[in-house]
Amino acid sequence: MQPGLYEFLQSRPDLLQFVRLNPQWYRELTRDPNKIPVMEQEAKVFYGKTVPQRIEKVSNQIQMISMLLQMAGTMKD
Repeated sequence: MQPGLYEFLQSRPDLLQFVRLNPQWYRELTRDPNKIPVMEQEAKVFYGKTVPQRIEKVSNQIQMISMLLQMAGTMKD
């Protein structure tokens, strides 16, 4: 792996961990270092950091809070 690419991964611990968990990216990046944006996008999907995934997570949390409030209301009655 090229030293500059390795330094980039060292500066981004989340991407370094992603590459360690998905070793095929070692090969991909060694062959073509210009695939960094593709790897970053796949890492976002892997870690659940895309906009739709975040919206779904917030929606699930709101549903959970709503359910807990509903349960607390029925227990009070």
